[in-house]
Amino acid sequence: MRSPFHFLIKPLGGTRYKHTKEIGGVDVIVSSSQEDHTATNRYAVVVETPVVYKGDIKKGDILIVHHNVFRKYYDMKGREKSGPSFFMDDLYVIDNEQFFLYKRDDKWTAPDPYCFVEPILKEESALVNNDVYQNLLGKIKYINKELTSKGLKVGDVISFQPESEYEFDIEGDKLYRMFTRNICISYDN
Repeated sequence: MRSPFHFLIKPLGGTRYKHTKEIGGVDVIVSSSQEDHTATNRYAVVVETPVVYKGDIKKGDILIVHHNVFRKYYDMKGREKSGPSFFMDDLYVIDNEQFFLYKRDDKWTAPDPYCFVEPILKEESALVNNDVYQNLLGKIKYINKELTSKGLKVGDVISFQPESEYEFDIEGDKLYRMFTRNICISYDN
């Protein structure tokens, strides 16, 4: 079963949500709401690629998907519904714009136009400030082909546009997903 234009995926681990987190060897409930987008499962396995697709994604790859892909919601009458990506059983359909990173052979890769940036911790200062990370500054963690063609590489320190950082937890690392166009300055070139 293949779609002409959409990827067929299923949630990694078979669950739509990640309501628990292991802290000190104990599973702790971090969210009890299905409406909490931060608790949705972001990891998916590619079951089939689209018939007309000619890109890098292959069957069996792990994808990082948009938070609404597996999410349930409540309609106007309070009935629980699956989102528009739900197909049947534990299968979902998504298009190219609903995944931001893929993993094959233990290597994460960002497809154009996305990249992932690691925020840089602030240096200690005599001034009291609640910000942990330097504002609008980060290191490229997962790069795309377009940025590579412009001479950037993994580890480069860059500045990015305000409000462009879309936070993700990728295997325990806090990263910002952004578009290539959001990268303003490279300090390493």
